[in-house]
Amino acid sequence: MRISRLKLHNFRNHTDTEVDLSAGLNLITGPNGAGKTNLIDAIHYLCMSRSFVTASDLYIAHQEHKYFMIEGRFHGKVRSDFTISCSYSRGEGKKIFVNKSPLGRFSDLIGLVPVVVLSPADAKLTSEGPAERRSFLDSLISQTSATYLRDLIDYRKVRQQRNRLFQEFRGPVAQLRAHLEPWDAQLVKKGSAIIRKRSEVLDRFSRYLELQYRTITGLDLHPSLKYVTVTDQTKSEEEIAEQFQKQLNDSFEKEAEREQTLIGPHRDEVFFYLGEMELRKYGSQGQHRLFSMALKMAQLFYYLDELDDLPILLLDDIFGNLDPQKTRAITETVLKHAGQTFITSATELPVEKEELFRTADNSWFQVNGSVVTRSK
Repeated sequence: MRISRLKLHNFRNHTDTEVDLSAGLNLITGPNGAGKTNLIDAIHYLCMSRSFVTASDLYIAHQEHKYFMIEGRFHGKVRSDFTISCSYSRGEGKKIFVNKSPLGRFSDLIGLVPVVVLSPADAKLTSEGPAERRSFLDSLISQTSATYLRDLIDYRKVRQQRNRLFQEFRGPVAQLRAHLEPWDAQLVKKGSAIIRKRSEVLDRFSRYLELQYRTITGLDLHPSLKYVTVTDQTKSEEEIAEQFQKQLNDSFEKEAEREQTLIGPHRDEVFFYLGEMELRKYGSQGQHRLFSMALKMAQLFYYLDELDDLPILLLDDIFGNLDPQKTRAITETVLKHAGQTFITSATELPVEKEELFRTADNSWFQVNGSVVTRSK
């Protein structure tokens, strides 16, 4: 999969930008604040219906403007040529179009153009709370499985309805239990499918993680992960459902007291280890950064084996403060990616430009004051 043309209108500091992109490596350099990250964030927006920089659409429109529009022309194996566009205006919200036809559900966009992004913010994956790791895991799986994404959306809706019942019900406890039964059945059904899928994917993904960590660091430390959920995830989906239901029954009084669902995959945790050391508790800043990079590179190579179309790879200013050996290892790994790659950097890549841009598939862009010029 690749994007050949990108148009931005009032998107952050780009008032009107249009750029033709290369099928291989697209190196984007320029001073800080010039608009480099905004270019690849727009690509991520078209792939995932959201920014990887900010959680809110409110602050994306350029300065005093209340509207922005982005559009990309894509080419792939499964779907040969198509256009994705997104518009946002305060008051009307966000709209997404595929070949100028409105998309009924934003979730239908996920997986259409698979994407992997590496950025300095990835350190949160290993250093902050479990919500960060669940979000990464859900994004990892959703781009390869539409069924998982539907189960995830349905589960969230059921949990919201169940929580509302806890909060609004005013009656005998026995009656509350009876009202909960149909919601419990749906929660268990969808939740068990989510748990089983997470377990299966993490089991395969761990091998990619180990290889990429070793490639990036050159160290013999063994990276691993531990998935903790409502039950032993190695069981069948039916056995998971049985244990899930039992825990719901046992937690009824506590849930009623707190007026929220306390049991389910929305409380799952993934622990990361280097050898016997739990990374979140004891890892150094450097170990956190390298582990998070390995996670994202593992995601890339996992997709290469799982998907029919090559994913788009976005690297946002990841080379700062890396020693030359690790910079070279990451660069060499990235350049092995046969798909389209975008790299933003305040400086030029730590490789020979003459060799890198000898092929027409690679291009070097410079950004200054939101003006994009092609150097090659």
